[in-house]
Amino acid sequence: MKVSVSMYSLASTIKKENWSVLDFIDYAKSITLDGVELLDFYWKNPDDKDEEIKSVKEALKKNNLQVSAYDVSNNFVKESKEEQEIEVLKVLDGIRVAKKLGTNIVRVFCGDIHENLTFENGADLIVNGLKECAEMAEKEGVYLALENHGLLAGKSAQVKNIIQNVNSPYVKSTFDTGNFLLVHEPPEEAFEQLKKEIVHVHFKDFREKVDKEQLIGFRSTQGIELIGVIPGDGKVNLEYIVNGLKEVQYNGWLSIEYEGVDDAKLANEEAVNRLRKLLNEEGGNHR
Repeated sequence: MKVSVSMYSLASTIKKENWSVLDFIDYAKSITLDGVELLDFYWKNPDDKDEEIKSVKEALKKNNLQVSAYDVSNNFVKESKEEQEIEVLKVLDGIRVAKKLGTNIVRVFCGDIHENLTFENGADLIVNGLKECAEMAEKEGVYLALENHGLLAGKSAQVKNIIQNVNSPYVKSTFDTGNFLLVHEPPEEAFEQLKKEIVHVHFKDFREKVDKEQLIGFRSTQGIELIGVIPGDGKVNLEYIVNGLKEVQYNGWLSIEYEGVDDAKLANEEAVNRLRKLLNEEGGNHR
């Protein structure tokens, strides 16, 4: 298994220090990663990104780094056909960008319900949107890796049901270890449900907010506030999941996604060290 960090893990630093994708790649090299996970909303000019992609590819080659996944921030749960088609086009563009960056993983979302749509209608829109995108994904050999996120695809059974209904060998799971806590499903149980569908992993952890704590966290479906922490400091049994991945002979990426409030540069470096230990590695680049 190879170790990556999502650029989103450095969100606070990116905002504070006005980082570009190239700045993130420099940081990634400094903490001895195998790869980086990039996102669609971090390009300087999302509508004209070819030159920046070229520069990024040169920096990746120079620093001996790969792209673990390319993340698209889509939402298939839209009311009009026109809006739905815009979301499909986002994913199709994501497939094209992923190919340019040399990765065969595109992280996708489902979307979420809102007042004018039911669970059933929302699920249908997600399946239809993914089916439309899967045609290109299959031709290009790129996986659409559905992240467990939100109310329509937050639980393992929902993710599994969507994958089965789309029925494409290139629509699989981005297994986010922390997000299951937001829907009160033990991540270990979710892993057992999805372990045969996983093509990408987000290594994430949360703890519960304590009384009188001033931090603002993420509110669960039962109203409990969760705070992002360095993996290993929260409620997720990450050792169980890593050992389970070894058992199913998963040989893909483990991508750290830190969503806490501490210094993001230091937190991610510590997360990488901890993940290396879980993988029985000693640090440094392992290829």
